[in-house]
Amino acid sequence: MTQETMPISPTRASTLSTNLTSVLTRIRSALPTPTAPLPRLVAVSKLKPANDILALHSPPHHHLHFGENYFQELLEKSKLLPEEIQWHFIGALQTNKCKPLAEQIPNLWCVESVDAAKKADQLNKGREALAEREPDLREIPLRVFVQVNTSGEEEKSGVEPGDAATLCRHIREECPRLKLQGLMTIGAIARSRGVAEGKENEDFVTLREVRDQVAKELGVGQEELELSMGMSEDFESAIRCGSNEVRVGSTIFGERPAKKDAQIKEDVDEGKG
Repeated sequence: MTQETMPISPTRASTLSTNLTSVLTRIRSALPTPTAPLPRLVAVSKLKPANDILALHSPPHHHLHFGENYFQELLEKSKLLPEEIQWHFIGALQTNKCKPLAEQIPNLWCVESVDAAKKADQLNKGREALAEREPDLREIPLRVFVQVNTSGEEEKSGVEPGDAATLCRHIREECPRLKLQGLMTIGAIARSRGVAEGKENEDFVTLREVRDQVAKELGVGQEELELSMGMSEDFESAIRCGSNEVRVGSTIFGERPAKKDAQIKEDVDEGKG
């Protein structure tokens, strides 16, 4: 089944369109000034069928940036959906999956969860292998964010704030097939919920400070390193703290099924759409 034949339920498409429009409106409303650059919106589609992604990639939205957490799911969806889609891998990275991730998905736009030099090295090897196979892609680097554990939660991935500059330098100096796009964090939801009106989430403040320090140590402008922070429950707060990219899933797609119940694509009864 390809994108030309994949059915889309009109009812489902309408719901998704309404949800996406609402999120985009909230993003604009959270901007510090009306003329501020619009943050990139990554629609997090993990465990949702390819039909949903195609619905948002189709007119009227033509949405491009979608995020996935699992390598195999992303690989299968990427084969079903248009090449114009710009995929973001946002899940925990396993070192042994880094090379195939970078090599097997030509339209992988960004990996957001790099937290070790050996993982960056494997992504670089994968992109090199892809460039050898497809020379047209040789001049297109794979963007990466360094994930920083700003909350200190043991269950979360990410480098310690004090170690971010070392990893960023390694990527810039030792990984020619990668482009350091910036820094990413998954803030503690409890902190987002507990932030008083007019105050800033300390996780987002920390990431901004780490970005500023990394930029100083690398001798680059702060504007050269993006901040990827903010999800469904706290993206407006993140934007007010200077986020350049937000990752929103359930607010657009609704509640996710259990992983065992997820479908890569759905069979849609077009007569009941």
